[in-house]
Parts: sequence; C-alpha cells; structure tokens
Amino acid sequence: MKKLTFAMCVLLAGSPWVYAESATTEAATGDVEQGKTKSAVCASCHGMDGNTPIAPIYPKIAGQHAKYSTSQLAKFKDGSRNEPTMASQAVGLSEQDMLDLSAYYASLPGSEGAATEASVEAGQKLYLGGNMATNVSACAACHGPRGHGNPGAAYPAISGQNAGYTLQQLKNFKMQTRGTNANATIMNDIAARMTEEEMQTIADYIAGLH
Repeated sequence: MKKLTFAMCVLLAGSPWVYAESATTEAATGDVEQGKTKSAVCASCHGMDGNTPIAPIYPKIAGQHAKYSTSQLAKFKDGSRNEPTMASQAVGLSEQDMLDLSAYYASLPGSEGAATEASVEAGQKLYLGGNMATNVSACAACHGPRGHGNPGAAYPAISGQNAGYTLQQLKNFKMQTRGTNANATIMNDIAARMTEEEMQTIADYIAGLH
C-alpha cells in the first residue's frame, strides 16, 4: 500500500490545503461545540473521529468542507440524494443542526489512507490527465491535484476516502441515482464514460492521496 503526496502539479499548482480551514471560512454560522454534541448519533456509522467508519461503504467525513457537508445533509433530508440510512438521520435535522454538524466535522483532521500498489501508475494518469480517448475528464480539474476539493464551488475533498465508498458513488453517478443538481450532472456525465476497471483504479488511488 502507498501513501501519495505531490509536491506540485504543472497544470493545477496550489498551496497545501489544511483540513480544519473549513471551520473558520465556510461554516461561519455553524457552532463547532454544538456540532460536537449533536454528532453522537453520527459516530455509530462514521466513527467517533469521523475517520473510522464501521464499514468501507461508509465515508470518512472528518475534514470535509462545511459548505459541501451542509448541502449534502439538505439533499438527504429533501430526498434529492437517495440514501435511505442518511435520509432517516437527516429528516429531523434543522438548518442550524446541519450547519453545526458540518462545522464540527470540518474542524477535525482527516486521516491518511493508502493506495494499492496496482493503482498508483494507472490511477495517477487517470486522476491527473483523464482519458482523452473516451472523454473522461481529469479528477484533478475539480478536486485538485491532491484531492482537497474546492470549497467555493462545493466540490468535495476526496483525499484519503475509503475506496469502497468512492467506488459505490461512481457507480451511483453512472446510474444517475445521486441526483440531478449541477454538480451531480457533471459527475453523471463523467462516470457514464468510465469503465468499472477505471472506477476501481481511481477509487484505490484516491484512498492514498493526502
């Protein structure tokens, strides 16, 4: 297994992203301490630290941009993102609850993962350059060369994410079951052109980004 760090990317250079920055920028109206109190129920699936889900199919949520997390909780609540477990958890959340939870998880440090040896070369090529032959866009174009996302555009941080979760989400995008908002439509189009092998390679590769 390999951890992957890139000092620079010629096309997409940028300063290192700090996991906790979201708590002081995106979530100014969310209360971290209130979010910590409200997060007890979340720990049963996502772990006490937001980094140790009980199963690979559940995502790591520590360090995720607050704006993105808030938007996803709202989608779970209104049904525009179809996920029964999260829908049942989000249905009782107020807007302030969502802001507080998002601020709390944004304040936590995200953990590093590891890529499989087999995914490093092919995964890096696909992640940074896409597949021009099939018009698959480079993941780095939206998520950054190190997977830290773009909080302003609500593109999520994906570095170190569980490979099982990433793979399932790519499949959901391909089947167009993740929603029809602007960002989902972008991913629907990209995933529709990806082979299952490419999805697995990317999922394994992303797990090692940090």
